[in-house]
Amino acid sequence: MKQSTLIWTILMVAGGGFLLFQASKGNGRVYVREIPVEATASQPDSEPQVYQWTKNQQVPQSEKDDPGVSFSLSRTVGLWVAAFCTLAIFSFLYGDNPLYKFTEAIFVGVSAGYAMVVAFWTEIATNLFAKLLPGLARITFYPDIDSTTRPELLYLIPLVLSILLLWRLSPKGSWIARWPLAFFIGATAGIRLISYLETDFIGQLQSTVMPFLVFASDGSLLWDKSLKNTVFIVGVLSCMVYFFFSIEHEGIIKYVSRLGIWVLMVTFGASFAYTVMGRIALLSGRLVFLFNDWLGI
Repeated sequence: MKQSTLIWTILMVAGGGFLLFQASKGNGRVYVREIPVEATASQPDSEPQVYQWTKNQQVPQSEKDDPGVSFSLSRTVGLWVAAFCTLAIFSFLYGDNPLYKFTEAIFVGVSAGYAMVVAFWTEIATNLFAKLLPGLARITFYPDIDSTTRPELLYLIPLVLSILLLWRLSPKGSWIARWPLAFFIGATAGIRLISYLETDFIGQLQSTVMPFLVFASDGSLLWDKSLKNTVFIVGVLSCMVYFFFSIEHEGIIKYVSRLGIWVLMVTFGASFAYTVMGRIALLSGRLVFLFNDWLGI
């Protein structure tokens, strides 16, 4: 056995023993308290209706002996499942193993199922079902829909296109799904192009148009803002010169393009560092979950 494998094995065994010890002390349990909730739904042709129900709110373990606090088995099981999945993902540090692959498959499947449910209730139910059949939607899932709302037949177009997409599942009729797919791709590309031009391209141009020298209201020169604008403008121009290939990069153009390379490297490094910090924030969040929510340390 390799030395690194032996070290990781010892750490995992020690960690498992520590988890069993923490579980024997009563940690890893979720306690909840029932709190009342009230909501009012008003209709134009009827009196307002008041709905009352209760929901369970999680409380710290220090309040588990308070009145009205009870042990939640479902949330406790969910807590342990989440902790198990987190540790299974961390097991990739030991090496690629079946436990990691199994958890990865579960994560991908649950993510796809969650995205499907969210898309159904936010897109199909809200933007299609409620628009085409507002009366049926009002008496089933959306009681706040006005009773005078009329069906919008324009939504029959996305309904037909969606049905045509299902022909992708047919071996002989899969070519039918190419037409709505082409329409969706083209429409999405056009919408994204317009939003990109407005937010990124034009926004970048507007941010670059700035004075080299900035003066205060009394006429005095603001050195800090002037230096900031100068560095920004010189950096943008040098990057543009680097991508200008119509002439040879010789003389002053050569040095300006090299300055553009340095600016690009600094920008890429800052973007990479920002990505790494985001991943570290995710890691710290999972560690807080393990040590605080699960183990109660």
